Amino acid sequence: QVHVAESGGGSVQAGGFLKLSCVLSGRTFSNLAMAWFRQAPGHAREFVAGISWSGGMTFYGDSVKGRFTIDRDNAKRTVTLQMNSLKPEDTAVYYCAGDYRLNQRISQAQHDYDYWGQGTQVTVSS
Repeated sequence: QVHVAESGGGSVQAGGFLKLSCVLSGRTFSNLAMAWFRQAPGHAREFVAGISWSGGMTFYGDSVKGRFTIDRDNAKRTVTLQMNSLKPEDTAVYYCAGDYRLNQRISQAQHDYDYWGQGTQVTVSS
């Protein structure tokens, strides 16, 4: 059984930074495409960033491009999201997701990911 766990959320002021981590256990980390999504109150869940299983490809949502960086360490079974220049509109619950079928592809669609964490809250105050 695959278990996905996020950590690193918290409260920061606008302009600050946070680094989220996601650890997967229970199954191989190989061939697993990973992504971060977020959901703010009253809004639909949206794609933030994705990374192929090799780490060779990354893709970002328009609202975070240039400010957020996704990375992975396959030896540590970990995916991270470095979030810089945070804005109040970045406030949301951030979810880590993974899927074996995507392999070297990255998808922005929630339904393409089978494995999800419980989420970690990020709050940015102005």
